[in-house]
Amino acid sequence: QVQLVESGGGLVQAGGSLRLSCAASGGTFSSYAMAWFRQAPGKEREFVSTITRSGSLTDYADSAKGRFTISRDNTKNTVYLQMNILKPEDTAVYSCAAGPIASRRNYDYWGQGTQVTVSS
Repeated sequence: QVQLVESGGGLVQAGGSLRLSCAASGGTFSSYAMAWFRQAPGKEREFVSTITRSGSLTDYADSAKGRFTISRDNTKNTVYLQMNILKPEDTAVYSCAAGPIASRRNYDYWGQGTQVTVSS
């Protein structure tokens, strides 16, 4: 059983940056692909980014390409999401997820999420 805890959310002005972290425990971190999803009020949860177990491959939603960077440190059991040039439409609860394969869906473990609010 893997436990995931996100941190780093907050309130930021449009154009600003935030770095989210997701700390994992209870499993072998390097055996899981990791991903970030987000859910805005009144909307369905949507894929943001994923990274393979080794960190060698990544994938991004179109909304994140060029602005967000996913990375991981397997020695610290942590995955990160660096978010730059934030827009009000990025406002959402951001959650990390762990699963066997890096994909845009089908993850086994989820964190509780961290709120990101971007003011205009």
